Amino acid sequence: MEIKSIGIVGAGQMGNGIAHVMALAGYDVLLNDISEDSLKSAIARIDKNIERQVSKGALSALEKDAAMARIKTTLQLTDLGSSDLVIEAATEREDIKHKIFAALLPHLSDHTILTSNTSSISITRLAAATDRPERFMGFHFMNPVPVMQLVELIRGIATDQPTYDACLKVVERLDKTAASAEDFPAFIVNRILMPMINEAVYTLYEGVGSVQSIDMSLKLGANHPMGPLELADFIGLDTCLAIMNVLHDGLADTKYRPCPLLTKYVEAGWLGRKAGRGFYDYRGDVPVPTR
Repeated sequence: MEIKSIGIVGAGQMGNGIAHVMALAGYDVLLNDISEDSLKSAIARIDKNIERQVSKGALSALEKDAAMARIKTTLQLTDLGSSDLVIEAATEREDIKHKIFAALLPHLSDHTILTSNTSSISITRLAAATDRPERFMGFHFMNPVPVMQLVELIRGIATDQPTYDACLKVVERLDKTAASAEDFPAFIVNRILMPMINEAVYTLYEGVGSVQSIDMSLKLGANHPMGPLELADFIGLDTCLAIMNVLHDGLADTKYRPCPLLTKYVEAGWLGRKAGRGFYDYRGDVPVPTR
């Protein structure tokens, strides 16, 4: 089937980024959230980010106006029912995703492909809670969506080939690159990335190095663009912890045990950039290490 309209559940960092790239690629986008303020903030962010592309000469003002006109918003989840493709981009909690699908399913068109932007949760298990496991799959964008080239496509055990092919065509139309991942905990990117971040937190926890020295060592010694603790703050420490818990529970290997310090930061509400404080304190003009 040809995908023409995209419904997106969740107007946060991932949801608004997905809406951004879909609208620029010519898709009609309907962005849903439970908060009117979140929707207004998402539209403002998309407008600002596309304007940045215009200022750099990557887009024309007409292209920006056309893209923004393709994005509509709604507080009613049921409005997404007629979309050709729905991408769930809510928080990384399986119980919340199940509630969203349960509310959405009775209103979906028979042809609608349902996907999740989950970064770690079993696609097969999510699909089994729906009425369309054959037309369900993982559609995992990287953050920030407008910048990152990769999209992980994850089949559940029941995902059929036409569904995979339709989603692959969407990725190609976005001028991004698809990586096909098997349905194992955290897939490819986070299966490798999150244990590295967790080990960096252990390195801090054990006093091997400070926040600054750990990040500097990986940037200068391994040529990483961001240090692992800086990256954890960017991703969100709650998301990092959730993924590590999925790895630990799903693979039953102690090497994936979340560092107690990571758990402590999350319990304190120090979730990284979005909370103003994580491994760095972002409340001043310059980020300052918190340890």
